[in-house]
Amino acid sequence: MSAELETSEGLDEPEKKISGVPEKENHTRMADLSELLKEGTKESHDRAENTQFVKDFLKGNIRKELFKLATTALYFTYSALEEEIDRNKDHPAFAPLYFPTELHRKKALIRDMEYLYGEHWEEQAQCSEATRKYVERIHEVGQNEPELLVAHAYTRYMGDLSGGQVLKKVAQRALKLLSTGPPCLHPRPNCHLR
Repeated sequence: MSAELETSEGLDEPEKKISGVPEKENHTRMADLSELLKEGTKESHDRAENTQFVKDFLKGNIRKELFKLATTALYFTYSALEEEIDRNKDHPAFAPLYFPTELHRKKALIRDMEYLYGEHWEEQAQCSEATRKYVERIHEVGQNEPELLVAHAYTRYMGDLSGGQVLKKVAQRALKLLSTGPPCLHPRPNCHLR
């Protein structure tokens, strides 16, 4: 993470001096941004948590077809988001948050799509109307108001990845998925991908 956005906890004095930002200011900036985003998305988060799909999901009532549709929506969403993030990686509002190695999900979602749909998944997977509208909005923001990508990135990465840890365990049990990822699709018994 960039020195400007990290809190300086865990850093020794030389590291704090290198960052060029006083420890208290560092901590305040991160706390302010995360608190503002948390508060600003609270109502939407509460609504999302209380949809019938999420309630059923948490109970383990997951139909594979709905799981495929949700994964497909995430694939198209992250593809658009990461395209715009890459395009705007040097924008002053977004540059401090650019961590493609740590955050980008598209490659993992491609593996999920291959597992769920099979080898020719791209011919079968279709973007829903709601996802298409969201993808268009992400592109519009990325091209016209890149600073707003921060909110989209926060929602997707923080929301999906932290909340996703709970949903992952439920999906693994309900859909009988391996805990280390999808099973190897190669027929060889000693495949290195197992």
